[in-house]
Amino acid sequence: MKKILLLSIALSALTVSCREEFLESSPTETIADAPAQTKLNGLYVMMINTGTGGTDLDHDDFGQKGYDIYSDMLSQDMALEATSYGWYVAMANMTAQTDFTNTMNYKPWRYYYRMIAGANQIIDALGGTDFVPTTDADKYAMGQAKALRAYAYFYLMQFYTKGYSASEAAIPVYTKAGMPAQPKSTQAQVYALIVDDLTKAVNYLEGFQRTNKGMIDQSVAKGLLAYTYAAIDQPVQAAKLSKEIINDYGYTSTTKTETVRMAHSAGSNVVSGGGFNDLKTPSWMWGFDIAVVNGLDLVSWWGQVDMFSYSYASVGTRKGIDLGLYNNMKARDIRRNQFVMSTINDSEGTPIATTPARNFPGNKFFDLNRIAQGQRQITADYIFMRVDEFYFLAAESLAKTGQDAEAKTILKQVLYNRYSDSTDPAEPNKTAAAYVDSFLDTLTGTALQTEIYNQTRFEFWGEGKSYLAFKRNKATVTRGSNHLFFVGTAFPYNDPRVSLTIPQEEIVNNPHF
Repeated sequence: MKKILLLSIALSALTVSCREEFLESSPTETIADAPAQTKLNGLYVMMINTGTGGTDLDHDDFGQKGYDIYSDMLSQDMALEATSYGWYVAMANMTAQTDFTNTMNYKPWRYYYRMIAGANQIIDALGGTDFVPTTDADKYAMGQAKALRAYAYFYLMQFYTKGYSASEAAIPVYTKAGMPAQPKSTQAQVYALIVDDLTKAVNYLEGFQRTNKGMIDQSVAKGLLAYTYAAIDQPVQAAKLSKEIINDYGYTSTTKTETVRMAHSAGSNVVSGGGFNDLKTPSWMWGFDIAVVNGLDLVSWWGQVDMFSYSYASVGTRKGIDLGLYNNMKARDIRRNQFVMSTINDSEGTPIATTPARNFPGNKFFDLNRIAQGQRQITADYIFMRVDEFYFLAAESLAKTGQDAEAKTILKQVLYNRYSDSTDPAEPNKTAAAYVDSFLDTLTGTALQTEIYNQTRFEFWGEGKSYLAFKRNKATVTRGSNHLFFVGTAFPYNDPRVSLTIPQEEIVNNPHF
């Protein structure tokens, strides 16, 4: 049964207080004299709250998952396929990114700096950035706060820079509450803080047993640190941390059944699986247990993406996989089945038309009940991180250091469960494992790195991870035919139209700009 609130906090009233008093105040205010963990819980709730990007209320302003959609569109892997209600059009047609007055640049800026301000208040209350806590409770709180601060700075660096360049001026840095407006720090300086925060978080969170996966524990802090090292071209460290996450924390890779709703047995018409809607999924490392009391509805990730929610997607403003990316999937790749090209019926037999046919993710992401427009109050969970990410990141990082054999071995642990067996008598590689071996074992060097990048895009479509890979791999992506704008145009990772611009509000209010 769903918990009444995220995080299984002992007293639900405490969490409600956190939402009402902390999150409805300005970013630099907190509950007076509240325990550090209570303040942290407020920041976790902030990750899914609407309006945290400073609007009242844009329907793309709903926390981290809102900016996952931004990043998926900036990677070109998510295609906006209709303009009926206007949301995301300015990003899809490439006008928002270079217009500092457009609020699409402001909302993530405000959200992440609001997260930083809240984390700084907690860190200050525990003794400050350089203080070393002595009690377990303070270590665990400091570890979470530093990880949240680093998480926010990491995403600011992905969105507001065009790729890693150590000496380039990037964004302002604040390490304590109440600091006056700061000039831009260099990328090297910002990333040094991120690495320091996450390294300390990993140490402080040793032994921390979180009450549920809504909280950051040591494995999540390591995941954020692995991504950071990968972003700054330090693949040795990224591979090491990724392998530790795979081996040391008991997560299991997402199964075939969990990956996609389809007939999983040869010759069977019984379909099952998929959804990506449950925090209890064994591969999920970090997410949010959404409940009715959280108050999410149309203004949510599900309200923008899921055909089975009362949503923009359900009335035609769909977001589908780029057709070029889809067509690069091999015929036996079960992830092709995550995307629907024709009419689909809901669980009551009601057809959901797709005219014209679009590659929407109706068999990957969906409300558990699968009733057309059935989920009006959102209770399907949010995913922030899963262990599979680190199989792919480990493989990528190992390949970049010339360790192709180990990269393939790790990658196969997931890919063996992403392809179907064959009953075709003419097919020499009938098992999924033999089939994966047949195309992966021939690859080395740059070709292997390209395959890993594409597999990352297949695996994590719609989860906000493709953009991170796009940037760190210095990729170029050409838009497919199902985009509304710039069909056939190639966008390199450092094109100003695939990053955000520091918003007008910062430029006006910061005297250093």
